[in-house]
Amino acid sequence: MPRTCCTVRGMANDVSAHPIELTGLTKVYGSSKALDGIDLVVSEGSVYGFLGPNGAGKTTTLRILSGLARPTTGRARVLGVDVGAAGNDIRARIGFLPDVPGFYEWMTAEEFLRFAGRLFGLPAAVLDERVEALLDLAGLTGVTTKVGAYSRGMKQRLGVAQALINAPALLMLDEPTSALDPIGRKEVLDMIASLAGRTTVFFSTHILSDVERVCDTVAILDRGRVVVQAPVEELKNRYGARKVILEVTCGTEALSRRFSAESWVTAVACESRTLTLTVSDIEAARLAIPAAVVAEKAGLVRLEGGEVSLEEVFVGLVGGAQ
Repeated sequence: MPRTCCTVRGMANDVSAHPIELTGLTKVYGSSKALDGIDLVVSEGSVYGFLGPNGAGKTTTLRILSGLARPTTGRARVLGVDVGAAGNDIRARIGFLPDVPGFYEWMTAEEFLRFAGRLFGLPAAVLDERVEALLDLAGLTGVTTKVGAYSRGMKQRLGVAQALINAPALLMLDEPTSALDPIGRKEVLDMIASLAGRTTVFFSTHILSDVERVCDTVAILDRGRVVVQAPVEELKNRYGARKVILEVTCGTEALSRRFSAESWVTAVACESRTLTLTVSDIEAARLAIPAAVVAEKAGLVRLEGGEVSLEEVFVGLVGGAQ
């Protein structure tokens, strides 16, 4: 899709500060504290996952960033400007898709995008090019069906396209894949992944696999507080337990009992002739596993490290509190 790439590329321009900076951000509703002193920095050009269970404060944060709500205390800055002081020039450089987007259902996708573009005052020639490119990006080129007859996945793709019509330097998405079927989720995630490096994407979700698939950086929010923020791989290396996958010709039950008694093993999973060990000390595992296989007279077929998932990190950091 060469036209799409040419049109969308370069959206994140003239941004001297971090696209998002939150400092001591709090939001109180009556006696309930939705946000409790959030500190957060989002780097330009990243696809940033704002991850947390339902009710953690993700939507409240996005509402503040988009200017739909005000913080009780603390500071929120977008594109280097305090949200409360942001004028139309800053808002014109932000794209936003709420968790339940609204559409004029009697319009076609092209009509809806043209309507959104005219609200931004885009010149006709620019609008023509962007509508064509974004319909292509959303997989809606040539679709003349009214939006009211769209599937939820089609509506979400159109919503992302609408949020890009102004070529934003910052795109904020609130639960963009929530309630979608697997095909719809894949289509929306493919759209998001295609924007990496071309604009800054900040999206909230409680679906860990979505973050692991498309994000380079993540913040985990729990009960209104940021538990941790880091690049995804660094987070997995820092907090994730190590795994070792061991395949043998025989003796899996004896090895399972043996490993379960070791202090450096935190969990053992056994399936057929394969054991998966979750270990706290990888060096001890490297030394002890071959010796254990020899001692149990089991033939070693395979010994390799296993990948730690973001879900395991999330459960380790947040699951206990839940």
